[in-house]
Amino acid sequence: MQVRGTVDNVLQVHVNDPNFPSAILNKFAEFKRTRDVDTSDKPTLTLLSGQVYLLVALILTNSPYPEVRAIVSNDDDPQIPCSTIRSWAIGLFFVVGASVVNQLFSIRQPPIGVDVMAIQLLSYPLGKAAERFLPDVGFTFRSVRHSFNPGRFSQKEHLLITIMANVGTNRPYSNFIVWTQVLPKYFNQPYARTFGYQLLLSLSSDMMGYGLAGLCRKFLTYPSFCLFPQSLVTLALTNTLHHQENSTVTGPFRRIYKLSRFRYFVFAFVGMFCYAWLPGYLFGALSIFNWLSWISPRNVNLVAITGILTGMGLSPLPTLDWNMVTTVVDPLVVPLISTLNIFGGVIISGALIMIFWYTNTYWASYLPINTNRLFNRWGKAYNISEILDSHAVLEQAKYQQYSPAFLAPSSIVQYSFFFATYSALITYTILYQGQAIRMGFRNLIQKNGRKAASAHDVHSMLMCRYKEVSEIWYTALNVVALGLALGVIRGWPTYTNVGIAFMAFIIAAVFLIPLGLIYAMTGISINLNVLSEFLGGLWTPGNALSVNFFKLYGYTTISNALPFISDLKLAHYAKIPPWHTFWAQVVATIVSAVVCTSVLNYQIDGIPDVCESTQKDRFTCPGVNTYFTASVIFGSIGPRRMFGAGGPYTALLAAFPIGLMLPVLLYFAQGQVSWLRHIHPVMLLHGGATWSPFNFAYIWPAVPISMLSMAYLKKRYLAFWAKYNYITSAAFSSAIAIASLLIYFILQSNGIELSWWGNDADSGCEAHACARHILTGDEYFGPREGEWT
Repeated sequence: MQVRGTVDNVLQVHVNDPNFPSAILNKFAEFKRTRDVDTSDKPTLTLLSGQVYLLVALILTNSPYPEVRAIVSNDDDPQIPCSTIRSWAIGLFFVVGASVVNQLFSIRQPPIGVDVMAIQLLSYPLGKAAERFLPDVGFTFRSVRHSFNPGRFSQKEHLLITIMANVGTNRPYSNFIVWTQVLPKYFNQPYARTFGYQLLLSLSSDMMGYGLAGLCRKFLTYPSFCLFPQSLVTLALTNTLHHQENSTVTGPFRRIYKLSRFRYFVFAFVGMFCYAWLPGYLFGALSIFNWLSWISPRNVNLVAITGILTGMGLSPLPTLDWNMVTTVVDPLVVPLISTLNIFGGVIISGALIMIFWYTNTYWASYLPINTNRLFNRWGKAYNISEILDSHAVLEQAKYQQYSPAFLAPSSIVQYSFFFATYSALITYTILYQGQAIRMGFRNLIQKNGRKAASAHDVHSMLMCRYKEVSEIWYTALNVVALGLALGVIRGWPTYTNVGIAFMAFIIAAVFLIPLGLIYAMTGISINLNVLSEFLGGLWTPGNALSVNFFKLYGYTTISNALPFISDLKLAHYAKIPPWHTFWAQVVATIVSAVVCTSVLNYQIDGIPDVCESTQKDRFTCPGVNTYFTASVIFGSIGPRRMFGAGGPYTALLAAFPIGLMLPVLLYFAQGQVSWLRHIHPVMLLHGGATWSPFNFAYIWPAVPISMLSMAYLKKRYLAFWAKYNYITSAAFSSAIAIASLLIYFILQSNGIELSWWGNDADSGCEAHACARHILTGDEYFGPREGEWT
């Protein structure tokens, strides 16, 4: 009965799971179809029955996913120390340090930051030093002894530090609002300098994201099909540092590989650390390897097709920089199906971009082929100040006299695919993930715990021994966050309706589970940035600040919630008690908000000429400029003038119904054509939204690497792949992060630049973003004067 029940459960839950081994699904389906398979003496049926029994035993005692079995232990010792004095001390130290560095240099061009992988690596020797030198003294609280040195520095302590540090590496998105409000060159609203306003703004969005993340545990954390590939990389690194056992595996070239994970990590880390100095400082052309454009830098067509900075990036070898290879997807982490679908979307959208540009559709030939900048009717950068009054509100007369806003062909296609992606999420979730969502709601309503949420998952079974955090606590966080949001909106002259906070929260709550399922199963995060701007601009036209608040509590809430959920899954894999994770994330969030807000005030008042193009230390605020431009486009100009009736890009709204229907058509077609099962409609559309300023060069290099890792090595040398794949990603990522920090603090911050052809190779149209059609004199394109409103 248990075997039959497990088979039925697997077929029901994993039927639309692209990561679940198809061979197991086929055997289980055949087992279910065949009558009397358990009692038959036919050799073929006996073999089938034996195989199914072995697979069921594997599922009940471990994970059916080979990538999870390779990294996550199916055992747990509750006595291993986790939430200790030293883990909290080290964790908060890195929360403060990462918050200071990442916030301080977030407005620099180029920015510099501390990556969580680097903190994970650096925290290990600190933990081992604490293990060796701290005395075993402490105190007893509620019958539990808390010592400065409870013994060996454990993997659970290390991962709790990593979870706290992960909060510190993500600076508050609310600071963008503060920057645009405070500076005279933007909205010039002095009340935004208030520390309390800034802190409440940060805490409200962060706590809202964490509260929603906790309420979605039964949908996104407990089910076994929610893999969260990035969590496996984090766990692989701690496994390597804390466990020195070694097993021999068979690999390529018919060899036996005896190198331990730890030694392999050291070799891979040192090799990548040394190499990272080449594209990162010594020979920058290796990163943007524009060798085809160098043939004729002023050839408009050549640079438009092959150029990497402002072109399509069509080059067989566009980069020799691992950091650029992993910009869109990490080929060693993201499943192959996701990588190929994204690449397919890039191909389709790239073809559309070239068609638009060469046919001058939407006046595209007067603009560069690939850029995220906004243009006026003379083909120049759009000057926002020409259409706003002193309060950053649109003046219709100025707008009529100046120009409508025009998008480059890459941005036109990007917006179309964004619109299609958002609508496709709805039908995809209903058709493909409806069963998982219904199961999550049933467990939530019936208050079923981790065991019921995924009965076939051994990790959920092991976590049942720890006390679960009630949904009441996460609901309370949401209530507090909404209260802080209302306090910010009503307590200061924001001229924003409080309904913005509630509506944005509802949008975030509706989309979190669909986006979370995509993120959990594919490792790809889809943001609601464009949708939040679009809806906010429709609701409150003419109010740029109101749109910013809508985006903060809509888009930012989800962008905060997804990493929180990923960390909850990491704690689930590592068997960290839920209450320890809860307090680690909440306290780290509060500490990070306070630190980042303090650094923000130092930046505003302590850095001379901050956010000016002439700032001597490059604190020119490129992200703030982009944010302000977007807020004015969707707030002051508004989406109605861009995409509404009579607007230049009304036809782009057709992407919404197209995206809505694509998953439906695929769903029914997959029943007739089996290979269509590998097409993921949301990933396909998401690939088309990766342009401006990215292009083929940022996704193509990942494809052959992903095929080598996920298709060839994983299928032919599974043990070899399981031993070395994720640790390769961890070694490369951490090496690049630490090398980048040293390059900046040792060389670039001291003005030590290496000027030679290898760092200054780009010129011509790559530097100036040439267009096909050039205007002369008083010529302009688009509607004639007086025809736009």
